[in-house]
Amino acid sequence: MSLIQKLKSFLSGIRLFLIFAGGVAAILFLFPREGKFRYEFQKGKPWMHNVLVAPFNFPIYKTEAVVQAEKDSLMLRFIPYFSLDSVVGARNIERMRLEFEKKWDEFVQNNQKPGLQGISNGRKYSSGELKRMRDRYIKALEENLARIFLQGIVLDPYQLENIQNRDEIVLIISGKTINERPAASVLSQKSAYESLKTEIDKLALQLEGSVSQENRFIETIDMVDFIEANLFYDEVTSNRMKESLMEELSLTQGMVQAGEKIIALGEVVNDDKQLLLQSLKREYETNPNIDRNYFLIILGQLVIVALAFFVLYLFLLHFRREVLNSAVKTFFIIMVVVIMALMAKWTIVNETISIYIVPFVILPIIIKTFFDSRIALFVHLIAILLVGYLAPNGFEFVFMNFIAGVVSIFTLRNNYRRGILFVSAVLTFLSYGLVYSGISLMQEGRFQNIEAINYAWFAGNALLVLTSYPLIFLFEKIFGFVSDATLVELADTNQPLLRKLAEKAPGTFQHSLQVANLCEEAVIKVGGNPLLVRTGALYHDIGKTDDPMYFIENLNSGFNPHNNLSFEQSAEKIITHVNRGVEIAQKSKLPDIIIDFIRTHHGTTTVLYFYRSYLKEYPGAEMDIKKFTYPGPRPFSKETAILMMADSIEAASRSLKKIDLETINSLVDGIISRQFSDLQFENVDLTFRDIEEIKKVFKQKLVNIYHPRIEYPE
Repeated sequence: MSLIQKLKSFLSGIRLFLIFAGGVAAILFLFPREGKFRYEFQKGKPWMHNVLVAPFNFPIYKTEAVVQAEKDSLMLRFIPYFSLDSVVGARNIERMRLEFEKKWDEFVQNNQKPGLQGISNGRKYSSGELKRMRDRYIKALEENLARIFLQGIVLDPYQLENIQNRDEIVLIISGKTINERPAASVLSQKSAYESLKTEIDKLALQLEGSVSQENRFIETIDMVDFIEANLFYDEVTSNRMKESLMEELSLTQGMVQAGEKIIALGEVVNDDKQLLLQSLKREYETNPNIDRNYFLIILGQLVIVALAFFVLYLFLLHFRREVLNSAVKTFFIIMVVVIMALMAKWTIVNETISIYIVPFVILPIIIKTFFDSRIALFVHLIAILLVGYLAPNGFEFVFMNFIAGVVSIFTLRNNYRRGILFVSAVLTFLSYGLVYSGISLMQEGRFQNIEAINYAWFAGNALLVLTSYPLIFLFEKIFGFVSDATLVELADTNQPLLRKLAEKAPGTFQHSLQVANLCEEAVIKVGGNPLLVRTGALYHDIGKTDDPMYFIENLNSGFNPHNNLSFEQSAEKIITHVNRGVEIAQKSKLPDIIIDFIRTHHGTTTVLYFYRSYLKEYPGAEMDIKKFTYPGPRPFSKETAILMMADSIEAASRSLKKIDLETINSLVDGIISRQFSDLQFENVDLTFRDIEEIKKVFKQKLVNIYHPRIEYPE
């Protein structure tokens, strides 16, 4: 290995280490600094550990139900605070005076002539009567408005109703004084107007009794214009008083002394024991004053997280080395694990949201889309084990998500089909629901204790699974991955490149279709991606669209253009279609994973016909074999290796002078053996059994093509 190669290998190793180290650091950051309670327990089940003695003094915490009940009781004692704006009342009374004087002048002008009595709607008034009417009206309006504004008018009637329904009092802040007042005396804008209108209507009946109500003077004044809220809920003061009340609430109910026995081996965890154990767990995980070495806690967490990622590394190293060879793929896998852990941590911190809403099955769905089922299952298992350390009821969390993840992987065997993700979402909900129901019944022994709200969280989880569609598309664009849905689109023969190939090089197009059929069947037998290999096979000879007549499958006349070229030039024409195909594919923005099939479908083999012809024509002459050798690289996956085999076999089968079982068997065995002897597949994960299966498929397929009536022996 050269120095440059060693340096590249070293840098790749450093990059890989940094990716895994970053994942370890991110997960470690999410772990609680206070450590983890070491014992697992379930209500109604025997204590499966040794006798537990209190390691230190700790309080017995009340249950959430008890604390909430006490909070509700304290809230019954809470008196809300309102701020009274005295300026509002004075301003509206002054506005009322101005409006009254204006309307009164109009009334007098319209109903009294100089030297005569006033006439209003047929009734005559003297000047004295008009003056007394004016004085009494304006006095009544001022007094009633002052009364109403003194009582207080609130802006939000619903808030007032909630208070009055409980027969409480309110505290009114006016300047520097605070007055206590029955809540029932406070008015809404509607009730304030009705109160004012009732009093003024009584007075109007006395003063203008013989006049119809709609023709009375007072009806010319729109009293609702002077009703304005002057009492506002003082949220700051009210919240401060609520906090003061809450400070009186004790979260504990007694103490456990150090050395006191909590529970013994085999003892059933009843309500009282569960309360003690939960109190000890809470104190252990949240109290920073407990004597412990936080450095050792972090060290232990580091060991656990690092081991989890190291196991993931070993898995990829032994079973999916091609993933480790790609920094982008490795980073992506670590990234999605960290993202799921972050989402879980967020729900744990935010107590109003259940961790069951986090769609962990998205992780295996996405990994399965871009890689395979084995990687998806292993990465999912690592992720839920790490998050299980954070989650409450860790075993329940891990078991539920493991089952749901496995179901989603099995469901998405053909995830390019429309609607399959909806099926996966429904099965996810059913998986969570059934497992949760089973665990709850096992723990509680009755249906009444099952928390129905969790099924709503499961339903939300299932709905979030549908976000896999946009996420897959997004990751495809960011990381350059290819999903099965994209492969289906690319494999459509109406794609521009394939239509061009069919038009300019019809023989090559037919060859590509035959190769695709051979590859697809073989890959299914050995456990590869049939969609990927089929799509790669359709595009592998796209470079032949430039000079199609230089390739034998496109010759349709007796003229052979190679007759006018030297052997080296002919070899160059043949070899060039690989590089030219890569250029065309890149220009058309085909995914790199498809372009790899174009690069590798001849590996580093030689153009045998022209190479042998040259040796025959010029025996003993010096010759540069590179002129007859494809540039490579060699195949590096099952799919690319199978394509190389199928391409050579399908092309060679066209030149067979005699086609029968013997010649087909000889052709397939000879080509595959030669390619293996040339070390074309030395880094490909194909076993001897895989090779035999591939040979069998190729032979059967060729028999079906050339001799449909011949049955290939099993």
